[in-house]
Amino acid sequence: MASVVSYAAITSFSLSDVGLAGSPLHANGVPDSLTIWAAGQTNILEGAKTAFFCSTQCPGGVILKTFDAITAMRDEGRTVIGGFHSPMEWECLRILLRGKQPVIWVPARSIVGMRLKPELRPAFEAGRLLILSPFEPKHKRITATLAEQRNRFVAAIATELFIPHAAPNSRTLALSKEQFERGKPIISVSDPANDSIASFSSQQWRSGGFVVVKSIRESTKE
Repeated sequence: MASVVSYAAITSFSLSDVGLAGSPLHANGVPDSLTIWAAGQTNILEGAKTAFFCSTQCPGGVILKTFDAITAMRDEGRTVIGGFHSPMEWECLRILLRGKQPVIWVPARSIVGMRLKPELRPAFEAGRLLILSPFEPKHKRITATLAEQRNRFVAAIATELFIPHAAPNSRTLALSKEQFERGKPIISVSDPANDSIASFSSQQWRSGGFVVVKSIRESTKE
C-alpha cells in the first residue's frame, strides 16, 4: 500500500536557506525567496546535481543507451534530479534507486498529501531520496503548465543537464538550448538522433557513449 507524504514529514524553506541563492539562479528566473517544500534530507541539495530531461517520443536505440548511461551515473555516485514522469524516465528512477547515491525527485505538483509508491519507500526511509516541490499545497494535480515550471526549476538548481534525447521543435530542445546559452553543460548520448543537441557548439567531447556539449561561457571557466 502506498504511504502518504504528510505535513509532519515536510519542511519548507527558500533557496537562500540551503545555500543555493545567487546570480545563476536569478538568471534562470528563480528568486531566492521562492518557497520550496521538501520531504527527505535537504543536505543532498548542497552537492553537484545532474538534471534529467528527455522528450517523450524517444528512439528505441536511444532508450537503451539512456538506461546504460543512467546505470553508469548511478555507479559513479552522481546525484540525479528530475521529474521522472514518463514510463522511460520512471524506469530510470528505478535504476537509480538500486544504487547507494542520493536521488532527487521533483513531481509537477504539491507533495503535501501525495501518495508514495512502495518501491520508493526504502530509499526514502534510508535518507537517499529527497522529494522536492516548488508548488503550494493547492496544486494537487499534475498539469502541463506545472510540468514546464518544474522543469525550469530543476534546470536552475542543477549543475549540469543530462538530455538523452530532445525531439525537433520540442519543449525539451528549447529548454536545452536556453540552459546551454546560460552556461550549463549539456550531456547526451552519442546517437545520430541527437545531432540537434550536438550542434549547439563545437566545444564538446565524447567518451564512453556520452557527448558533452559546453558553451563558450562554461569552457572559459576551465
